[in-house]
Amino acid sequence: MNADLHCHSRVSDGSLTVSELAAYAKRRGIHTLAFAEHDTTAGWHEAEKECRKQGLRHIPAIEISAYDYKRMRKAHVLGYLMDRPEAVSLACQPMVAQRQETAKWMVAVLADAGYPLTWELVESLAAGSTNVYKQHVMHALMELGFAVSIHDELYCQLFAPPRDGRPGGIAYREIEYLDAAAAVSAIKNSGGISVLAHPAGYGNLELVPELIDAGLDGLEAWHPLHDAAAVKEIEELARRYDLLLTGGSDFHGMYEGKRNPVGSCLTPPEWLEALFNRKAS
Repeated sequence: MNADLHCHSRVSDGSLTVSELAAYAKRRGIHTLAFAEHDTTAGWHEAEKECRKQGLRHIPAIEISAYDYKRMRKAHVLGYLMDRPEAVSLACQPMVAQRQETAKWMVAVLADAGYPLTWELVESLAAGSTNVYKQHVMHALMELGFAVSIHDELYCQLFAPPRDGRPGGIAYREIEYLDAAAAVSAIKNSGGISVLAHPAGYGNLELVPELIDAGLDGLEAWHPLHDAAAVKEIEELARRYDLLLTGGSDFHGMYEGKRNPVGSCLTPPEWLEALFNRKAS
């Protein structure tokens, strides 16, 4: 049974609608699909309906854009099968509001810098999303002829973070992310299963023992950012701490900077069963 437990639609920062993504997953031979939208559970009912229409099993999910403040690194946390989604939505609400204000700031900064952007254009391209993301701003710049792809050179110039003493891009600004341990706790308080997303890809393996104290249930092993050596290291960590393993493509459609079609990374059947067993227990 092919299970992709990490996909994004237009409800957050993907380019396909929920309906389009469910139909695409069906064509790719997927049987179980999780729409793990960033910091929101807003699309759950539509995802359930569209998956049912395609004959897919839908797993309600979220990806919290959290942070490891000890090591100053992003540390995303996936949540599955939550009974009380309102609890995790409440924890994410400050980030959602701050992200929207930051997007308006980005558009204003770029307009002042000579790019003929308007908030109305960017917002129209983000229709259906709970937030405006950098990808939507870049989409607008593509529409206006300033870029040929979402992640081309202009993206790096405008949104690059400060590094090695060099200033960041003129439109770079981070929001205040939820602490990673707090993200795990929010998912557990919602009655869900918490999984650290792409831990090797984001340099989060040192964080794992600390998150276990908060209730971490698993690690995402099979992901486009992980090579065979990373998967092996994650599997060893999972055995050491009795953690679940999951996998997913992290699909974003045209809003992604790498090739990762739906189903390019999967959760093996035995681990999908273990996920449901962990929830039942």
